[in-house]
Parts: sequence; structure tokens; C-alpha cells
Amino acid sequence: MSLPLRAALFISAFSIVSSGSASAQDGFWSGDWYLTLGGAGFVAPKFEGDNGRSLQFSPIISLGRQNSKQARFSSRNDSASFAVIDQGSVRAGVAAKLIMPRDGDTSDDLKGLKKVKLGGELGGFIDIYPTDWIRARAEIRQGIRSHDGVVADVSVDAFTDLQPDLRLSGGPRATWASNGYNDAYYKVTPDQSAASGLSAYDPGGGLHSVGVGAALTWKATEQLELSSFAEYKRLTGDVADSSLVRERGSKNQLMFGVSASYKFGFSLP
Repeated sequence: MSLPLRAALFISAFSIVSSGSASAQDGFWSGDWYLTLGGAGFVAPKFEGDNGRSLQFSPIISLGRQNSKQARFSSRNDSASFAVIDQGSVRAGVAAKLIMPRDGDTSDDLKGLKKVKLGGELGGFIDIYPTDWIRARAEIRQGIRSHDGVVADVSVDAFTDLQPDLRLSGGPRATWASNGYNDAYYKVTPDQSAASGLSAYDPGGGLHSVGVGAALTWKATEQLELSSFAEYKRLTGDVADSSLVRERGSKNQLMFGVSASYKFGFSLP
């Protein structure tokens, strides 16, 4: 990642924290809040770029103000987020994502490659509602420990209520990743090539993938939501051209599963 980009990211993060601290003095934390916790179980490729699938799990976490302007839509693709700005049609704040380790125990196809360590990504998000039935979301996150790159996700979801408690949603997605991310997951050095049998490869950054997703969500109670979903994405650019994907995996990535989440309400003085 370039020095200017790294500096811009940390300046943005500092601005968000400073804004939150200043707001706290004016009673920012006072009032009604909600915390949503849950998880998703799904069948997906064992690792990004794989052509095999396995049963997996991911958490769902969201924190925000409990008021008439709270988020009208959320997706399981959203990183764990905290809204610093919440104006109804525009929400913005901090986003964080847990990154699980990846090594030869994940799949035999990865034996001989560098291990991706347990870590995370930290950055920010913005939600924009141009209409009452469309949400556009963008996230940008800096890797911590797992990789030293930057990842940006963009998605647009249309949603409609088939019944008062049953919602259908879906739309396109796209991901951009810097070479720091792609090096961690797709670079194959000459030594790793000899150990793994894959061709040596040195990726750059750029458009990582494009895809589409859909979900059917049932609001069982005011607090409990259940959902079924399916996602397809196609790897692109240097990621699609990597020896790991070309020689042992697939550009086409499909996943499907179910999720459940529960919203807890609480108040702060």
C-alpha cells in the first residue's frame, strides 16, 4: 500500500474517533441503542478461489442508535459496524472484519504456500438510501496482521416487503483489493512454487471480483430475524489469473446458507 493511501486511511480513522469523542461531550452516548448479534451457516468454497466447498460459519454484529432513523436494511455481507453518523438516508462510521487463518490444514491445495495469520480488517463504511427501497453501501478496510493491504467493497441492494414480516432483497457487488492483500492470498514465490507445485506468480492490485446476491428474510419477532441467502461472484484481474485459481481452483465462487440474528435494546444515561 502506498504511503499517501496509508496516511489518508489513518487520518480518516483519527477523524472518526475525534468526532466521536467530541460528540460524547455533548451527550452523544446518551439515549436508546441496539446491539444485533447472530451468525450465518453456509456452504462455500474452502478458501477464496477454491473449486471445492465446505460448511462454514460467520458472525453477525451491528451497533447503532434505536430511533426512527435507524438502518432500514442490513446484509450479512456487512462487516461489523458502528454508526457514528446516522441521518436516516445516510449512515457512516467504523467497520471491522475478522479474518480467519488460512494454511495447508484448510485445504491440501494450499500446502507449501505461506500461511495467512488470524487477524482482521479495520476501516469505515457509508450507507446511502437514494430511495426507500434501495441501499448503496461502501466499505474500505486496512488489513491487520493477516495482510497489509486495503480492501474496498461496494454493493447496491434493492429490497421489498412481500409481507409485513417477509422481505426479499438482492443486487450487485464488487470488491477492489490492493497488492498487499493479493500478495498474502495469491502470491507464489519460487520457493513456494517448488514446495506446492504451483507456478510462481506475483499479483498486483485492482478489481478483485464482481457478483450478485439475494436474500429472503423473515422477521419472526421484533427482535429475531431469520434469513436464507445465495451469493455468486466471479474473480477478476490478477486474482483470476493467479496460478492458485487457474491450476487448482475456479474463477466462479458460489455460496448459499441461512442466518439468524437477535436485536437487543438498551439505554445509556
